[in-house]
Amino acid sequence: MDAILEATIQVLLHVGKERLTTTRVALRAGVSVGTLYQYFPNKSALLQAALRRHLLEVTEAVELVCTEQKGETLRKMVTALITAFLEAKMRDAKTSVALYSVSSDVDGARIVQQIGTRSNKAIVQMLESASDPLTTDPQLVASMLQGAMVGVSRRMLESGAAEKQLDLLRRELIFVACAYLDACSARLSVKSEENTGPSGTFFFRSSAKT
Repeated sequence: MDAILEATIQVLLHVGKERLTTTRVALRAGVSVGTLYQYFPNKSALLQAALRRHLLEVTEAVELVCTEQKGETLRKMVTALITAFLEAKMRDAKTSVALYSVSSDVDGARIVQQIGTRSNKAIVQMLESASDPLTTDPQLVASMLQGAMVGVSRRMLESGAAEKQLDLLRRELIFVACAYLDACSARLSVKSEENTGPSGTFFFRSSAKT
């Protein structure tokens, strides 16, 4: 089955979604069309499975980093989380862009929602173990972080230059996420290196003592 899904990606990249057919995929995979139909009844099923596999790979990367970061500071956690997520998402940028282009045709939103619950659970468990505990609901924080990461990855996929934007947007997303977590943990942060923006602007944070 992996060979068929890999062939689906290759055909998608070479001829596009409109010209992708089960016959082309079977030929690329080196199997008969009858064999392909035993696993995937149509083109939509092929693309759904390819998209699901890609999203599962990203989810597994998130789950791994969340396990590794348990007990660390919130800033270290979110830096590792964002880095792992974007690296997994953009490991093969052309494939990610191609799959994103077909997601709306194969009910991709439902697949993302189903798989996203796994990532959310892992992020919540990681946040709950932080050495500098949150004063905001970890479930809410996890959802906000997920939304930010997905939003940035979507911008890259739609930009036509995902690889070129990766480093810049990762740095900016980490900066924003760290500021958000500072507020959520109600910590005072006055270190200049933590409060200096990308253009040299200083951001002063304050919060009530807990």
